[in-house]
Amino acid sequence: MTLLRIVLFATLLASIAVPLSAQNRPLPYRIAETGKEYRSLADAVSRIGNGSGTIEVQPGTWRDCAVQESGNITFRAVTPGTAIFDGGVCEDKATLVLRGKTARVEGLIFQNIAVPDENGAGIRLERGDLTVVNSLFRDSQQGILTGANTSGRIVIDRSSFSGLGLCASDCAHSIYIGDYGALTVTRSRFERGQGGHYVKSRAAQVSITDSSFDDSNGNGSNYMIDLPGGASGEITRNIFVQGENKENWSAFIAVAAEGRSYSSAGLQIFDNSATLAPGVSRNTWFVANWSRDAIPLGENRLGKGVGRYDQR
Repeated sequence: MTLLRIVLFATLLASIAVPLSAQNRPLPYRIAETGKEYRSLADAVSRIGNGSGTIEVQPGTWRDCAVQESGNITFRAVTPGTAIFDGGVCEDKATLVLRGKTARVEGLIFQNIAVPDENGAGIRLERGDLTVVNSLFRDSQQGILTGANTSGRIVIDRSSFSGLGLCASDCAHSIYIGDYGALTVTRSRFERGQGGHYVKSRAAQVSITDSSFDDSNGNGSNYMIDLPGGASGEITRNIFVQGENKENWSAFIAVAAEGRSYSSAGLQIFDNSATLAPGVSRNTWFVANWSRDAIPLGENRLGKGVGRYDQR
């Protein structure tokens, strides 16, 4: 074979191989029910529309975002912990802006999210129900921020919130739940807060259980749990560690500090552990209550310097 024919043959092979390779590489998003793949998250969300569907997110780091206007959508990592949304923001709000009927988030990572009004979040929930499972929110202004929906429910399970919060012109938090019907947090971890509260919730009903709040490496953080308008429900079987570098260290849990929107008489707080981080020496309170409701405070394991209850 002459040199010219060898070159032409190699060129032909290259022209065939490149498209085949690109064709076999999956696009970032796939609707499980149809098998159709999409290059942008917004296109996949739009295709589901007012229906129901599951968007599978391929492993990789994606600077992408989407707004869900309707329907019931599950956003699920193909392999949990390998699908990363890095800094993508829609509407100057969040990576996922949700105002459909329901949304479910599974196995995803949200990181490096910031917007000019300092409320950049992995998830901005404006309407509907939300379930978050086995997901990670880190190094952003906020993890989850919601509007008000008094009939809505939010469930967070087996998820982590790290390096979140900011107190500049105002405060952002690891989680900030608006006036929702109910918030449930189970088996989750909060750590390394950078301002604001770890959980701030205006929901009428809360259940925060079997979770850990490690403020040892926090910086300018505030309360572990803030229920600014009061709430009923339970805070049980959690581990709290208060660190040194706090903007407000006067309590671990604050109830009705901004007024009494809901009765807290049914708020049960028991079987928790609350201590100061090693090397921290101060006097603080486990629960501070601004309401006049009698909170049924049960047995909790409190370390040195942590008082049981303060009526304010």
